[in-house]
Amino acid sequence: MTGILRIIVVDDHTVMRAGVVALLAAEPTIEIVGEAGDGREAIALAERLRPDVALLDLRMPVLDGVAATAELGRLGTRVLVLTTYDTDTEIERAIEAGAVGYLLKDTTRDQLVDAIHSAARGETVLAPRVAEKLVAKMRRPEPAALTAREVDVLLAVADGLSNAEIGRRLVIAEATVKTHLLRVFAKLDVSDRTRAVVVAMERGLLGDAR
Repeated sequence: MTGILRIIVVDDHTVMRAGVVALLAAEPTIEIVGEAGDGREAIALAERLRPDVALLDLRMPVLDGVAATAELGRLGTRVLVLTTYDTDTEIERAIEAGAVGYLLKDTTRDQLVDAIHSAARGETVLAPRVAEKLVAKMRRPEPAALTAREVDVLLAVADGLSNAEIGRRLVIAEATVKTHLLRVFAKLDVSDRTRAVVVAMERGLLGDAR
């Protein structure tokens, strides 16, 4: 995706929301087109403004971030979670709902800008601590073999497809693609798509397909 990215900032804490807006105000590649204090307001904004990315907190009144994430995804807006909460349950619920990324509020400005651009491309973005939690939860004592579907997803990654394109190729939801990739990351002890393909090839896990 090229050009200026249009985003909305969603957080029920006014001071925190203002801080994020101020942090991104001078970034020439990003335009903040709206702000919301809860999930329902965020959905109304997205319906009207069609932003590329929603920067979203999780714990909010009226409609929480997880419920809002699913609806925003249906509207075509990528959701990048920005929160202080990093429990396994909240991370997994957000990703299953369709969030393309999960960042914590100690993220630096440059990291946040990079993450917004990655999210707009549909790439999975995880704070290091979040990735570590997922890996620790999903890691098994012995390296697990990849399932047939995980191999299909990795082969599609090797072909240069985005998560959305992989979903269309395999006729599965984009959120399901992300779930498969996270499981692959855990099994291979990697943190990004490119490394996952490289390690899988080195270990012969992709068979004769490559």
